Amino acid sequence: MKISFHGHSVVKIHTGGKTILIDPFISGNELTDLIANEEKPDAILLTHAHNDHVGDTVEIAKACGAVVVAPVELANYLSGQGLDAIGMNLGGAKEFEFGKVKYTKAFHSSSYTTDEGEVIYGGMPAGILFEAEGKTVYHAGDTEVFGDMEIIGKRHSIDLAFVPIGDFFTMGPEDAAYAVELINPKTAVPIHYNTFPPIKQDPEQFKQAVKQAEVQIMEPGDSIEL
Repeated sequence: MKISFHGHSVVKIHTGGKTILIDPFISGNELTDLIANEEKPDAILLTHAHNDHVGDTVEIAKACGAVVVAPVELANYLSGQGLDAIGMNLGGAKEFEFGKVKYTKAFHSSSYTTDEGEVIYGGMPAGILFEAEGKTVYHAGDTEVFGDMEIIGKRHSIDLAFVPIGDFFTMGPEDAAYAVELINPKTAVPIHYNTFPPIKQDPEQFKQAVKQAEVQIMEPGDSIEL
């Protein structure tokens, strides 16, 4: 399994001949190395409805026919936009042909703002556990630190965790380091920072605060093999 990071919260997974995109915020993301109309994933996984996570989902999925998996209210909205969207909810898991997806809780908010300014309720925000080839990847989505992260870590042997460190909208570096302690992954990667002025952070601060996991600070386009 090959996992790559592409700025903000964008993660790409290659496994079993399939490509999965998580939170494909590409257009308007000055940190990404991706070009939206060149992406042809088999599946798109969404943690929540905010525009900087839904991103280019509609355009990409319409162009290549990717299935979209999202929290149920967001999936219902995307189905209305003509996408093949599957709605899931917290605690639910499903084995797809590209891997197993399980939604976990996240403490945040979730709404999508249309080009006309309409605010669409997106349901509960979530984290995602993705399992394939005997490996587990956890994308925490946008969240603060919360005690049940320890349950997630005890119930699942997490090989790689992506955790937000930007502060302001999510937990900052110190809380994110404590989250890593609760999740107990083999490797942690900081995400959701430096995209906008309010979330400017030095990821080295996070790395130095993490004591019990390897930390990899990934630049857009960097990848990890599991």
